[in-house]
Amino acid sequence: MNICVVGTGYVGLVTGTCFAEFGVHVTCVDTDEDKIAALRRGEMPIFEPGLSFLVEKNVREGRLSFTTDMAEGVKGSLVLFIAVGTPSSDDGQADLSYVESAASRIGELMDGYKVIATKSTVPAGTGQWIAEVVRKNQKTPIDFDVVSNPEFLREGSAVEDFMHPDRIVIGASSDQAIAIMRDLYRPLYLIETPSIITNVETAEMIKYASNAFLATKISFINEVANLCEKVGADVHHVAKGMGLDNRIGPKFLHAGPGYGGSCFPKDTKAFMQLGTKHDIDMKIVRATEEVNLRQRELMVDKILKAAGGDLQGKVVGVCGLAFKPNTDDIRDAPSLDIIPALQRAGASVRAYDPASNQIAQQFLHDVSFCHNVMEAATGCDLLVFMTEWNQFRNLELDELKGRMKGSVIVDLRNIYEPSRMRDVGFEYHSVGRA
Repeated sequence: MNICVVGTGYVGLVTGTCFAEFGVHVTCVDTDEDKIAALRRGEMPIFEPGLSFLVEKNVREGRLSFTTDMAEGVKGSLVLFIAVGTPSSDDGQADLSYVESAASRIGELMDGYKVIATKSTVPAGTGQWIAEVVRKNQKTPIDFDVVSNPEFLREGSAVEDFMHPDRIVIGASSDQAIAIMRDLYRPLYLIETPSIITNVETAEMIKYASNAFLATKISFINEVANLCEKVGADVHHVAKGMGLDNRIGPKFLHAGPGYGGSCFPKDTKAFMQLGTKHDIDMKIVRATEEVNLRQRELMVDKILKAAGGDLQGKVVGVCGLAFKPNTDDIRDAPSLDIIPALQRAGASVRAYDPASNQIAQQFLHDVSFCHNVMEAATGCDLLVFMTEWNQFRNLELDELKGRMKGSVIVDLRNIYEPSRMRDVGFEYHSVGRA
């Protein structure tokens, strides 16, 4: 089977590459000529473990290609995946302009029956709208089906998530389209991956509801962590005790500075706007967003308090800038709010991230970017762990202390045990632990 993936962003590139690994012939299309040229040279536009190897392998074996020519992808493919961005508009709604552009071009170029599958995260009802856009742009009436096939990829483990997903969701009204999509995902049925076959609107809703619920778990445990600090409890033990209940589960119960990234912030906003459009006040989702924004402010307060209430003229080292480890993505990362707040309080900032230093320089100004943790810690009055990269978990603590001017550590990800840090001589502050 031949397929086309429109968009070589995070979702599109991983989707196209992994389908190629399944033995499908994939054409990835993007309007960004520089990105396509780089991909043809084997240069990855994103940092994602394992992806570069799979791209190189499947290009070499002739199953994966990259082009800016939409016609090349559309005319030779049975399934067309729309995997373009749906960023937040000014009012929080999902901006569907990239989806509309892709659907319009597909309509213009169709030369036979196609399954148009939406990977982009879109509000319920978008599938019907896509069908209208395609029909409006067809030169002659040609049969097609629109399918919703949402992705559930976590940045930093996206390849593994695609190859071994929790579930496959296919929203369609056509038996033919369902059969084609099932055939496409056949390798996953062989490992007994659960699948949900439903209508388009329900599949679209599953994606938003899933992301909103996961964001809610993060905000909830952060509120619990703040209370733990007041009453002398340990949020690690609280989260473990909660997570062992199968009705709750252990994932996304990690206290910290709040969620970020390309999905949760924009999807919670769009979910609330979808509710407003239909006269439903999404109060829990609204509270989730409010708690998340407040958590960043509380982390700034925590750092200020650890510094004795005054950051004027002090040097703060920051370890980690990306919103999570194993990615270079800093979209809506807590660091983008916390670091400028520290600067406004008078601090000079030295920072290091294993993957996102270069990207962060576009958004964080007057920051000294360093090549490693020890360089970032050199001469610092205070060191902040912002992202829980694995390489931060086994640092030579005696050397770290020797590099620093002060001895204050603020661990916003609870990477270290408080007793160990105190034994080394640090004044150690964490989240949700007395």
